[in-house]
Amino acid sequence: MTEQWGDAGPPPRRRKLRVGVVAAALTAALTLLCCVGGAAAFFLTELGGEEQDDATVAGLACDAAHRVSITRDMPRFAEYGEGQLRNAAVIIKVGQDMKVPARGWVIALATAMQESALRNLANSTVPASLALPHEGVGSDHDSLGLFQQRPGWGGVQQRMTPSYTARKFYEKLVRVPRWEDRPLTVVAQRVQVSAFPDAYAKHEELAGRIVDALAGGAARTVQIAGKAVCDAASGARIAASGWTAPIPGGVGSGFRTADRPSHNGVDIAAPKRVTEIHAASTGRVLVARCDPDHSGRRDCDRDGWPDKGGCGWFVDILHAGGYITRYCHMVERPRVVPGQLVEAGEVIGLVGTSGNSSGPHLHFEVHVEGDRSSRGAINPVPFMRERGAPLDGNT
Repeated sequence: MTEQWGDAGPPPRRRKLRVGVVAAALTAALTLLCCVGGAAAFFLTELGGEEQDDATVAGLACDAAHRVSITRDMPRFAEYGEGQLRNAAVIIKVGQDMKVPARGWVIALATAMQESALRNLANSTVPASLALPHEGVGSDHDSLGLFQQRPGWGGVQQRMTPSYTARKFYEKLVRVPRWEDRPLTVVAQRVQVSAFPDAYAKHEELAGRIVDALAGGAARTVQIAGKAVCDAASGARIAASGWTAPIPGGVGSGFRTADRPSHNGVDIAAPKRVTEIHAASTGRVLVARCDPDHSGRRDCDRDGWPDKGGCGWFVDILHAGGYITRYCHMVERPRVVPGQLVEAGEVIGLVGTSGNSSGPHLHFEVHVEGDRSSRGAINPVPFMRERGAPLDGNT
């Protein structure tokens, strides 16, 4: 079946492509391609897996100066109880006290979520830990606490103290080169040296929402000139959530408007060939090719026109949490290939007007649950704003 959907998105009859199917297909493809680095398994082993929580953070105001409280009433999340969220508050507060940017809090939370499910764990092989306050008993070597730290990180009582373990994590985190811009799983692994380096990524989305709920929308901030700024992530500037707007500018044609009810994304006008398109978040490239038009032509190296059909040169990227972003109408072949791991903010192509297009612009879509069809499309405007990467160009 050819893809002849252009700005309207794929037709409703297109079969749903689930994350598990995508992961299996990509794993097989990469096996054939042979040579992939250690990070290659990132989105092939730990995609999604998190259900939506009960706390509503949509529309939460962003306050870069908000101070987290560890004694306040905790918000409700389906995945974690009050004690676990209080541990999360301790981790964030330590980060604030150390003046670590909010991106570090998200990384720290995601790490503790993987290591201990945000519980202060004693260890059955370390008897002294059982005599100290704890919230469960583990048995992983001699690891203790929220971050499952081993003796090199400190004594038994120190590693069983949440604020101490968080501080030690941040001290090592900030020594990782470019830690604010690199994929969460890469940075967390550099700190933890875990036997399961790809496991942290699946917690990033929920970690960001917890940071928002406990710290006044702080996952929506980005560091600019050493200061946290709300809703200003664009291009190479990455929000604490791990997301960025693919290009600057404002939305022209919106999502499923009265005039265009089958328009499954938004259009952002920008100059042709000179405007770089950035990956909205770290992810694995699913598709990077020329989309055939209504006549089956694959002539994406020429300008398109209205009613031509097809997305032109386009890219689909799969992100943690089962999200998919789509980038249409590029001026030339994308700079990425299927199976490639791309970092948030990485340049994947240039704005053009190939395919079903009336002028230079980026057609941008967001899909959920690993569903590339129109059924999986959601309005990208509120989605991106909730992640501190608004598409309207406003800060």
